[in-house]
Amino acid sequence: MSNKTNYRFSFGPWNISEGADPFGPTTRKAYDHESKFALYRPMGFEGIQFHDDDVVPNLAEVNVTQALVKASEVKKALDNQGLVAEFVAPRLWFAGQTIDGGYTSNSANDRKYALDRTLQAVDIARSVGTKAIVFWLAREGTYIREAKDVKLAYQRLLEVVNRVLDYDKEIEIWIEPKPNEPTDLAFVPTTGHAISLAYASDDHKRVKTVIESAHAILANLDPGDEMAFALAHDKLGSVHLNDQNGLKYDQDKSFGSVNLRAAFNQVLVLEDNDYGRRGEFVGLDVKAMRTQSGFPVVKHLSNTRQIFLDLVEKARSYDRKRVAAYREARDYEGLELYTVQHLLGTKSTA
Repeated sequence: MSNKTNYRFSFGPWNISEGADPFGPTTRKAYDHESKFALYRPMGFEGIQFHDDDVVPNLAEVNVTQALVKASEVKKALDNQGLVAEFVAPRLWFAGQTIDGGYTSNSANDRKYALDRTLQAVDIARSVGTKAIVFWLAREGTYIREAKDVKLAYQRLLEVVNRVLDYDKEIEIWIEPKPNEPTDLAFVPTTGHAISLAYASDDHKRVKTVIESAHAILANLDPGDEMAFALAHDKLGSVHLNDQNGLKYDQDKSFGSVNLRAAFNQVLVLEDNDYGRRGEFVGLDVKAMRTQSGFPVVKHLSNTRQIFLDLVEKARSYDRKRVAAYREARDYEGLELYTVQHLLGTKSTA
């Protein structure tokens, strides 16, 4: 049964969408980046997900000292708002040096750039008060498989993981798998790949995974199953909850908005395995609909948090003894009807 975890919530400032779209004009004006900090607590969020250049804008144009000074200023701003940094992720998909991937690039100079920026992100993370670095391996992959030696690419990824672990003896690396987009064929596309990489590292206890609902769906996998697999290995650093309408581009729809039953099962996995008991965050990665007006636009975030909490109540009132009886009898038809009626709030006839 659940330990009645009081969940902590986070999101990244990029989730307060400015209405940009590659297929048309911007539909909403931008909202000042650091002004977003004041929006978190009133909506029930206390954690901020960061990229390195969310903390230090124009990171490539400042020196090391200036970057750390700015990071310290951001830490003070977070403290003033009662917020904490959940993690920092090096943004390695916009720079020209990472057009062919960073860690797995065929260019030694590009690989050096990616490693140097990652180590700088570690310093920024420590300056804003977090010991977690997220590796979203955005361009670590290929558009055609012949472009890279794939075995060598995985060896290079492992080398970077070990270099970061050695650089800071307390830092944790959370690998966020995704099967495609922006590359056609991504390295480390699933949770299993990420956990295998963790076990191959020099200190596997400090290498975990972040599971995003939509990324699992894009791999044609069940997000709840992916979370359960990571939890079985004690390697679920965080989750990024959202939803996805089919095997297409990453949509970042509000959690539960497409497949409520799959969302329920994700919550059930987290509840039944005491996720959050050590302070882990329930992270959101959801975008506002392009048509939504307002300034700033935040309903998609508060809505998703509420949907999660509503599903927590459904998970806590889900009759585990009844479920066990259905399983024992292999009456999966009865179990399905009970589950659906439980979600609908109708009287069970199973």
